Amino acid sequence: MRRVLVVEDSISARAFVRAVLESPEFGAGQGGCEVVEASCGFDAMRLLPRSPYDLIITDINMPDINGLELIRFIRKSAHHGATPLLIISTLHTKQDVQRGLALGANAYLAKPFTPEQLRSACERLLGASPGTRRSSEPPSGGA
Repeated sequence: MRRVLVVEDSISARAFVRAVLESPEFGAGQGGCEVVEASCGFDAMRLLPRSPYDLIITDINMPDINGLELIRFIRKSAHHGATPLLIISTLHTKQDVQRGLALGANAYLAKPFTPEQLRSACERLLGASPGTRRSSEPPSGGA
């Protein structure tokens, strides 16, 4: 079973990501998926030492510790430094995407995105060797 940490301050966005990742369509190819939720970067930093994760998904705009600061922290971590990391954000200019990838994210998915786009990005990251794959989805997703 895959463990995914979802760091997102929006309750509805967390619920959407959870529903996609816990769906039979996604879980069948991954041997199931357990989603752990954090409502902000600070919560994520408290959860990270407690368990390994196969994938971390983070928003950028959050109160307290934003997603970019969280990525810096994760990439310096001995335990999570190589964990695949996906940014999901409403910030999706070319500069935003390049900055996220330069900090160490493996992929960038612009909001709004479809369940298929999220599934595809997560499947690629979970199937890739940790820390090696960097890509971005088109800046505009569908609803």
